[in-house]
Amino acid sequence: MNRTLAAGLAALLALTACSVNEAAAPSSGGPAPSGGSAPAGGSAKTVSFLLFESPNLNAAYWDAQIKRATDAVPGITVKKVVAPAAGSRDEFAKQLIASGQFPDVHVGLQDILGFAPSLYAWTPEDLKDFECTTCGAIGGKVVQLPTNTQTHSNVYYNEDLFKKAGISAAPKTYAELLDAAAKLKAKGVTPFVIGGGPDAFASTLAWTGVLTTDVYGKNPDWMRQRREGKVKFTDPGFKAATQKFADLAAKGYIDKRDLSRDYGATQTAFLEGKGAMYPMGSWFASPSGGDNPSNKIKIGRFNWPGDADATKLAAFTGGGLTVSATAKDLDAAKKFALAFQLDTSNLDASVKADALFPAIKGYSPPAMGALFTESYKAWSQAKTAGATVPSFGWEAGDDAMPPGMKEKWWASAQDLVSGKKTVDEVLRYLDDEWDKSS
Repeated sequence: MNRTLAAGLAALLALTACSVNEAAAPSSGGPAPSGGSAPAGGSAKTVSFLLFESPNLNAAYWDAQIKRATDAVPGITVKKVVAPAAGSRDEFAKQLIASGQFPDVHVGLQDILGFAPSLYAWTPEDLKDFECTTCGAIGGKVVQLPTNTQTHSNVYYNEDLFKKAGISAAPKTYAELLDAAAKLKAKGVTPFVIGGGPDAFASTLAWTGVLTTDVYGKNPDWMRQRREGKVKFTDPGFKAATQKFADLAAKGYIDKRDLSRDYGATQTAFLEGKGAMYPMGSWFASPSGGDNPSNKIKIGRFNWPGDADATKLAAFTGGGLTVSATAKDLDAAKKFALAFQLDTSNLDASVKADALFPAIKGYSPPAMGALFTESYKAWSQAKTAGATVPSFGWEAGDDAMPPGMKEKWWASAQDLVSGKKTVDEVLRYLDDEWDKSS
């Protein structure tokens, strides 16, 4: 166990709680108290809550979210358990399970398949207020509340750099995308901004875009069929799509040197005009990203285009709270989790902080910036037209890759961009690793 995780585990022994009538004090990364007051004549029920902090989702954000939830279900006190680092929260949670200290409620667990045996399965009655009651299901059981939608085949672009290269409109076909990239490169502008380093997912979004149109756009059930052995990565259609991604790097439209940048540096590079197009998830349209009033560039967006059109949009719904199947007070944990996820002010806060699209019946987001509004409109239009498809590499439950495969896919994206491996080598590797994992 590394020192950071060991310190986080030790911190569990120091958990404290406070009444909602007290001010919620921001923490600096360790456990910080929050909670609800006990009902008159009774004692409060305690729920431990595993979360992570980030610049967008800081301690004050979580404390306010918790207070609104406990206000809705009086008699519950919440003890925060803060993961040592956002990127290591799964590893931290697994250490807690191994030591018998798995908290009652959790936010942001990523390897849901791996955690499923330890999680409570939500009932249809629990899920009656959610738009998608089967999203992320594992063997027919939903263990993570399907609270939010994010889209992953967006291309955000610098409008001034497009004009400089003589590009008058956002590309609507893949040929137009390649033409735009060629014009940008001819003007000395890096066409696509990507990242990598410790945030390897940032190297994959262009690949997700191609797979959205060329694989899932034609066969939205591809991942399930891969599980059944009916399709392979080395099949002609998947190979052709992957070749498109590899060619972007081979033509110099993606700079392999960008693989050393972490996610934060990647976003900064785009916002500073160091590249024209930024394939990224819809969370970029948050006030800390594309909708930040201090941005010095004007940003537009379009769906990653296919050969014929740009109607397909990759979307994933899930990402909500999970509850331990062995929570000390399962009823209290469930009530807290549902109150937390269904509170309108909490949903509004998640939209404002992280540009999420809450998938709750009857919910409408608050007024937001132009880029969020455009991103949300694109998702709404695609949903209405039946043009949403799964987000390759972002799925959950039975539709996800086997545990451990996502990281291998991330690494493969970097191998293609760097030229370390050929397309054939990457696809054979993915098939081999899949077979070992299944």
